[in-house]
Order: sequence, then C-alpha cells, then structure tokens
Amino acid sequence: MSTSATSGVAGRYASALFDLADSAKSLDQVAQDLGSFRALLTESTDLKRLIVSPVIGRELKSKTLLAVLDAAGIKGLTRSFIGTVAVNGRARELPAMAAEFLAELARRRGETTATVTSAVPLTAAQLEQVTETLRKMLGGAKVSVDAHVDADILGGLLVKVGSRLFDSSIRSKLQRLQLVMKGVA
Repeated sequence: MSTSATSGVAGRYASALFDLADSAKSLDQVAQDLGSFRALLTESTDLKRLIVSPVIGRELKSKTLLAVLDAAGIKGLTRSFIGTVAVNGRARELPAMAAEFLAELARRRGETTATVTSAVPLTAAQLEQVTETLRKMLGGAKVSVDAHVDADILGGLLVKVGSRLFDSSIRSKLQRLQLVMKGVA
C-alpha cells in the first residue's frame, strides 16, 4: 500500500495492516472482519463511546475490545491488530483505519466504492439491489458498498460514488420544498 494514497495515523496503521494481511494471504478475511467490526460500531453506541473515551485506560479498552471481538467471532490478524491499536492509544482511529484498509483493497481490485447512507439499516436484499443498480449505472464496474445509517435523513438514500452525490433523501426533498415555498410567499 503506497503511503501517498493514505495520510495520517489511520493511513499508516491501515497500510501496515494491509501489508501484513497481504503477506499472510488473508486480505479477504481481514476485510470481512473489518466489515463486521464496523457493523458492530454502527449498531452499538456503547462500543463507539468505548473507543473514543479518554477516561478508559488503554489496557481496559484493549481487553474490552478483545472480548467484544471474541464474542463476534473476529479472530486472527484482525483481532491482534485491533488489540494492538487499542494498547497504543489509537482506538479512536479504528473506524478510519478500517475505512482506509477497505478503500485500498477495493482500489487494488478495481472496484468502485460507493457510500450509501440510509435512515434505517438496509437488509441484505436491499444492499444487493443497490449494489446491482450502481453496477449498471457505472457501466458494469465492480462496486463495493459502504453502508451507513443516519436517521437525520428521515428516509430515502444518499449515495456517494467518487465525487458524485445522488441525494434522494426525504430531508433534502423537504429542504427543496421549503425553498420553493419561500419563493412563492
């Protein structure tokens, strides 16, 4: 992984993990584990609070994270990496590290990464449908979907592919309606 493609602490750690996973021929497993870890962070506000808390010590944070990973079935290189990051006092950077790793893997595989934000978690079938639609829109390119949940959009989807943004959120539609109504009054 080139350092020019990454920046900062998250980039350096992600680069190191990528190199280790590549050497161990476990890129797919680490990617799957990081996806699971990101899903855990999305689902649990307590886990998010744990990794950003300056009050919880490094050792306790590491032990707690390792227990969560064990319960989630995340083991091997990914487990060791997350534990080391926590002991090094960089747990708050874990989401960015995972994103950097997954983005680099997608780039090397010739995949386009799309960030999809919805008001509620998408089902597997919905994710598959979004992925297939994006693949068709992008001329058959491989598409990797990075799903996020943001209740503030109220409904619909925000889809970002590269520098393009497709906004079909209800929040956006309401804002446009509000602007139109102000123009009429």
